[in-house]
Amino acid sequence: MRIKRAVNALKKRRKIMKQAKGYYAGKHALYRVAKQQLLKSGYYAYVGRKQKKRDFRKLWIARINAGARLNGMSYSTLMHGLKVAGIDLNRKVLSEIAVSDPKSFTALCESAKKALQ
Repeated sequence: MRIKRAVNALKKRRKIMKQAKGYYAGKHALYRVAKQQLLKSGYYAYVGRKQKKRDFRKLWIARINAGARLNGMSYSTLMHGLKVAGIDLNRKVLSEIAVSDPKSFTALCESAKKALQ
């Protein structure tokens, strides 16, 4: 007796088509094209998750650098000064302080300057 795949094949196709909802042109309506697009979309999503980490780090560094320049320092001297001073804050927190609380960031810059002298 041979095995017929009718129900399972249909479920598989429905699943693919449901995931492809909202895609442009035939990519949401045609099974073969939708399947290819889902594979590519999955790859883009995978790569994007890696790039997101890089992009945010870049953003944090840019914000810290801008705050440091307002206080007469460069990014690298600020980070070195904070390390020497024993202030262990990550870039995410530092950038948040630089944006939302400039007075505290100025105090951090001053302590970094003192540690370098």
